[in-house]
Amino acid sequence: MTARGLSLTVVFLAACCSSGCVERRFVITSSPPGAIVYDEKNIPIGATPVDKPFTYYGKYRFTLVKDGYQTTVIEENVKPPWYQFFLVDFISENVIPYRFRDVRRLGGDTGYPLQPLQIVAPEPVLQDADRLRERGRTIGGTP
Repeated sequence: MTARGLSLTVVFLAACCSSGCVERRFVITSSPPGAIVYDEKNIPIGATPVDKPFTYYGKYRFTLVKDGYQTTVIEENVKPPWYQFFLVDFISENVIPYRFRDVRRLGGDTGYPLQPLQIVAPEPVLQDADRLRERGRTIGGTP
C-alpha cells in the first residue's frame, strides 16, 4: 500500500470514528396547553408542550386528552429531510462529523386545537338507556 493510500485509509477511519449523528425529536403542542399526549401504543408521553425522540420517518398517531375537552386523535406523516434519503443517510449518520438535529414542531405555532366538551342533558341519556333496556329484555328471553 502506498503512503497516499495509507493516509486516505487513516483519514477515512478517523472520519468514521468521529462519526456524525442525527437527533430526531417531536415537539407536540396544543391549544390550550396541558393536554396529556399518548403515543400509538397508548403510553403517556407527557403534557403539552412535550417533546419525544423518534427513530423513523413515516406515520405517527397521537392522542390528546384534557379535562373539559374532546379527546383528539392526530395522525401525522413525517417526511424525511434531504440528508435522510437513500445512500445519503449512510454518509450523514456515519461519516460526516456533524450532529444533524431534526426537530419537528407538531401542531404548528398555535398547537393542535382542542374542542370544548359538549355537555349533554341527563334526560335524553336516561331515555335512551330505558329504550335499550326494554329492547334487551325482548332479545334475551328473560323477564
